[in-house]
Amino acid sequence: MDPLTEHRPVNGPIVYGFLRLPRKAAARQTALTGALAEYCRSHELVLGAIFIERGRITSAPDAAFTGLLDVLDLPDVYGVVLPAASHLGPKPIAAERRRQITGSGKRLMLVRGSRTTHRSPDRARRGTPGPTPALDAET
Repeated sequence: MDPLTEHRPVNGPIVYGFLRLPRKAAARQTALTGALAEYCRSHELVLGAIFIERGRITSAPDAAFTGLLDVLDLPDVYGVVLPAASHLGPKPIAAERRRQITGSGKRLMLVRGSRTTHRSPDRARRGTPGPTPALDAET
């Protein structure tokens, strides 16, 4: 008799993480990396890599975010996972980064949603795209 599907190794969809951290934040990086890894494990996602942006965001493109956008063009990439929406940066920059990620056709998943990431019933009916706070337990 074959084992249940849940007992067989399955390669889930590939996602990439993104963190925005201060220059000296080793403990925070360790904790957030662990949170992303646990989120992916519990949702049967394969965490391909984590891109880390350090320091202040300037108007110049950041190498970490540019690298993230580059891997989103690879085949079989499902999306991006963030600890929270704030890791995309300040509001004007975050809006553009969110547009770039979702414009690539990939999913944007948040380990921890914020008040602004939850859709109101009216917004959900209009089909307005937004980040995915977390996957259902069944997925």
